[in-house]
Amino acid sequence: MAKLSIVTIGDPVLTEKAEEVPKITKRISKLIDDMLETMYDANGVGLAAPQVGISQRIAVLDVGEGPVVLVNPVIKNGIGEEIDVEGCLSIPERWVYVKRYESVEVTALNEKGKPIRIEADGLFARALQHELDHLDGILIVDRMIGEAEVEIDEEGE
Repeated sequence: MAKLSIVTIGDPVLTEKAEEVPKITKRISKLIDDMLETMYDANGVGLAAPQVGISQRIAVLDVGEGPVVLVNPVIKNGIGEEIDVEGCLSIPERWVYVKRYESVEVTALNEKGKPIRIEADGLFARALQHELDHLDGILIVDRMIGEAEVEIDEEGE
């Protein structure tokens, strides 16, 4: 595995709709592994392929329950509304309020190319929506309803 560079706001790949992955190849499997390593190294809970400069519909997440890999994900259903603070690895040291669904249903392929269905709420639902936005070229600043002030301690938490 290798740590990848995270692109930041201003890079055009972040505002483009990512392309579907036609097939899980060795190259895609390596990209997924590298994305997971990069996400963990950056202390993130999610990372989308465009954030590492790759215009492919791939996202990886881990909100504390183990890694989740999504290839060609689609939100099938969203329920309720909730406003909360979000940050983004591609927009360092900026926190904004974003309105999201409280719970979502997502379909995708896993890292082996098998269809999966996820029902999520709380942080997992928010992280899913955030990463899927990246796949459509949408950033939190496009959805923000206000700036947030967040204090980060010495350990980055």
